[in-house]
Amino acid sequence: MFTMSRRAVLGSAAAAAAFGLSSKLEFVMPALAVTPLEPMVGFYKYTIGDVEVTAIYDGIWKKPHDPTFIKNASIEDTKEALSKAGLTTEFMPIPLTVVVLKLGDRLIMMDAGSGVGQWQANATHLPANMAAAGIDYKKIDTIMLSHFHPDHVWGLMEKGTNDPVFPNAELIVNAVEYNWWTEPGRVEKLAEGRRPAGKRIAEVFPKWKNWKQVDDGAEVAPGVRLLAAPGHTPGHSAYLVTSGNRQLLVSADIMYVPALLAPHPEWQGSYDQDGPMAVGTRRRLIDRIIADNIAICGSHFPFPGSGTFVKDGNAYGFTPTVQA
Repeated sequence: MFTMSRRAVLGSAAAAAAFGLSSKLEFVMPALAVTPLEPMVGFYKYTIGDVEVTAIYDGIWKKPHDPTFIKNASIEDTKEALSKAGLTTEFMPIPLTVVVLKLGDRLIMMDAGSGVGQWQANATHLPANMAAAGIDYKKIDTIMLSHFHPDHVWGLMEKGTNDPVFPNAELIVNAVEYNWWTEPGRVEKLAEGRRPAGKRIAEVFPKWKNWKQVDDGAEVAPGVRLLAAPGHTPGHSAYLVTSGNRQLLVSADIMYVPALLAPHPEWQGSYDQDGPMAVGTRRRLIDRIIADNIAICGSHFPFPGSGTFVKDGNAYGFTPTVQA
């Protein structure tokens, strides 16, 4: 369940330690308050050892309910899960958070956001919120990409021209992901609705020279490793950040809507390329962060995009971090 469970209460001190905080994290119980959809402040900073982490709010997709969104659950099932999580049931709320890591004098962006005016009408806030957080996008020297879905990579390209927004930044990606999307003939193999995105990727990305394709387990920066997390896409990846005795899993879309997938990890999203594989990846990595007390953030968790998971039988409990 996506609620304040007994185990979550007991685990809040451990969660605070995982996130490098000196006191327990603040949580919201759905019985007492509704999880806010939009943050009052569009950025949130915390530390993992010596790494400064800034969560930056890009916006939210207020997705109309769709019986195909979860392949093995009904709209009634998903609405019930949202309600139990203290979230609106008027639509499917899918927020988008981008994380920036400060490692010494390096600024590393984890995914590039959706691009202003390129994904959803309410996902336009990344540039302004980056500036408010004191981050100059021109000083981003590395972008580590989880996968090539539009809400994660359209921010690499200018609307209309497809010119690179970060021409001097190194772009790191799992080689499996890059090769799958840019394989000759891939666009024709995609479902019709995905062909425009596939065509844009295939035509633009191979022209850029600042790609660095890496394999599973590669250290892509000091203390940062790429972890293959396939299923959502063939080369979907998470990044494990280690500093001192602290760790953070930048999990991207492994558990993309925790209100649904924490209590029902077996549910398969329509955006999962391989549903059963995505379920296996989800269980493997969530079990790992629980066992090893690893902090976690996710692209579509309620802002500021982090929280705490606990085991709940064959499923999980999730308590989101509340922005103080």
